This record gives sequence, C-alpha cells and structure tokens, in this order.
Amino acid sequence: MIPFWLMVIAWFSLSASVLGAAAIAIDEFRRPQTMWVMNLVWPLTSLYAPVIGVWAYFAFGRTAGGDDDARGAGGDVNWKQIAVSTSHCGAGCALADMIGENIVFAGHWSLLGQMLYAEYAVTLALAWTLGIAFQYFAIKPMKQLSTGEALVASAKADTLSIVFFQVGMYGWMAVVYFVLFAHPHLEPRSAVFWLMMQIGMMLGYVTAWPVNVWLLRRGFKKAM
Repeated sequence: MIPFWLMVIAWFSLSASVLGAAAIAIDEFRRPQTMWVMNLVWPLTSLYAPVIGVWAYFAFGRTAGGDDDARGAGGDVNWKQIAVSTSHCGAGCALADMIGENIVFAGHWSLLGQMLYAEYAVTLALAWTLGIAFQYFAIKPMKQLSTGEALVASAKADTLSIVFFQVGMYGWMAVVYFVLFAHPHLEPRSAVFWLMMQIGMMLGYVTAWPVNVWLLRRGFKKAM
C-alpha cells in the first residue's frame, strides 16, 4: 500500500510542476527566448524540478543566451551558465524518460527478466537522441556549422553530460524498484511513480553538473 501522505505529496508536486511549466510557457509566448530550443528547455525543467525550475527561469533564464557578464577570469564560467547548460541537457533526458517509461510499460517489455533494465535501455537511447537534438539546435546557429559538423559537435558536447545525468537517475530508480517499491512495483499511472521519477531526474541533474563544468571549461560546450 502506498501511504496516503506520499500520494498527497506526489499530487502536490505534479500539480506544481504543470502549473510552473504553464506559467513559463505563457511568459515565453510573450517574450520568446533568443535561442528557440530554450523555449522547450525551461518548461521541461519545471516538469521535473517544480518551484526550482520556475525560480531559475524568472531569476536568470529569461536573460540566458550569450550573456558574457557571467564569465569569470581565465575563461571560467559561473554557476548560472553551468545551471543553464545542465538544464539544457536535463530537459532532453527528462523528455526521453517521460516518453520511454510509458513505452516500456505499455509494451510490458523486460530485459534480463526485469522491466527496470528495459527502462534503462529505452530511456538511454531516447535520452541520447533527444539530448543531441537539443544540443544540435543550440550549437548550429551559435557556431554557424554545417549539419554534419553540428551533429559531431553536439555529440562531443552532450554525450558525457547525458550519460552522467542518466547515472544519477538510474541509481535512484534502482533503489525505488528493488528496495522502496519492490512488491508491487510502481507504474506510470501512479502519481507516486512520477514523484519518484522527479526525484531521480533532480539527482541526475546533480550528477551531470560536474561534467558540465568540465565540458564548458574545456570548450566542448559553449555557455548559453
């Protein structure tokens, strides 16, 4: 049995996520982001990081995009640029996870006898595809590259970030699957399932942060 208090928290979190994403989308309609893909990034960020995502958007997300005042000495980057870069990666991963989880459960797929491993495989493939696509639409206009060059640059810029995001999330998913809700397992029709996914995605954001710092400082990613 799922505790009633946990269901209340789950519904509160999901409601805050949707309302926050809607508020961001409405504001973006009135004043679109300079880089169009960020119009997707910020609402998606709110969907897995309620309240925090909305705060980040209105605090510095509106002005993100080529703002050099965030650069420190020696070509360093500050926390706002790291946050935007990590959010950019996280949005693609989060969208992939939202889609992938429903695909796996709808198809009753399993791998090595466990549905969790099928979730890992499907969501990783989707996360890499969508993450590279998100990065492509950021890098191509910034650097004015050809399609092939932009795809290669996108893979270099975001592959490690995507992997580290998934590592943090997958670790939490394993805890939920094997320990917290082993019998019975949670399903996507449950609000608590998506609360657990939100927690996992936020942990993925944390584990992706250090690698984004490294990628930005080494020049593999351009600060947005």
